[in-house]
Amino acid sequence: MSKTVNGNREFYIATANLLNFANPNRIYYGNASAYTDAEYNHKLRGITDLLSKAHADIIAVQEVWDSDALQELAVSLGFSPEHVVAPLASNDKSSPHTHGKGATETPAVGIISRFKQLESHLLEEVEPKAVIDIPDVGPYERFSRPPLLLRVEAYGQPITIVTAHLKSKRAFFLRDDNGKLLEDMDNPDIRVRAKLRSLCMRAAEAASIRMSIIERLRHTREPLILLGDMNDVTSSVTTQLMAETGEVNYDKSMRDVALFDAAHIQSRYGWMKDVAYTHIYQGMPEVIDQMFVSEEFLPDSKFSLGQVERVDYFNDHLKWDYADRVIDHGIIRAKIKLHH
Repeated sequence: MSKTVNGNREFYIATANLLNFANPNRIYYGNASAYTDAEYNHKLRGITDLLSKAHADIIAVQEVWDSDALQELAVSLGFSPEHVVAPLASNDKSSPHTHGKGATETPAVGIISRFKQLESHLLEEVEPKAVIDIPDVGPYERFSRPPLLLRVEAYGQPITIVTAHLKSKRAFFLRDDNGKLLEDMDNPDIRVRAKLRSLCMRAAEAASIRMSIIERLRHTREPLILLGDMNDVTSSVTTQLMAETGEVNYDKSMRDVALFDAAHIQSRYGWMKDVAYTHIYQGMPEVIDQMFVSEEFLPDSKFSLGQVERVDYFNDHLKWDYADRVIDHGIIRAKIKLHH
């Protein structure tokens, strides 16, 4: 819970992949069954139970199909329906994006925030200088799952929140307009080429997000937080393409536009790094859900407006049997304290 007890201005911010969170009795993927009312209620209760322990004031979410479901989750967590922003999953018939049908073909991202909303927009088109040709596909010009930018006011301080869900590592095989496979998935050379396509797509998305962030941060003192499911580890080329943390080692002026891994700059950093994982991929635990902050949250910056007090990973549910998991990613939560 956000609070100003004893004058403290602090809040919790979290990110969670909700694993195809959709309204009951609606087909979201053609090859997946709709949730029955009982299955939906089980998923809603399970996600509520996990997120309620995070006490977050801002929650970035991924894999949402319907804003109605997300609003119901928000209310169960003590938020109001108007605290939900998920334009590409909207069930409002007046929505220019969805005409009330929710997300189609692929799930969307969203943000729940109890703070006043100042501005929101989607990053739908890949920045022209980040567009690359995907092998056998052509120019990659639009995000498959557009990131969402929401600017909020926390205790009088404007903060920009960007949540993303980048292209997965899953091989991208060519299909016709009806979704019929055009390639031999068992051919090892084709499989490698299909994974290369996914990597190129994720790289273009990461580069585009980076360019949008640079534009946002350049010569300003307004903080920014980037968080979400990046589908690769913190040190990966694509994730660092978004953050450019390492550039600061060579050029201190890069601090103005670089982003910093919240887990590495937390003031109580220590044993948590040894239990940090948010996903289990082919039997190996890894951190692919991340949170990055701008220079204004570095305690040693002359422009510091606050600091990341601690970062927690909620991942015990990943040890449960698959049938018992309502989500298949861990939850990351940071406690951020603003200066007076």
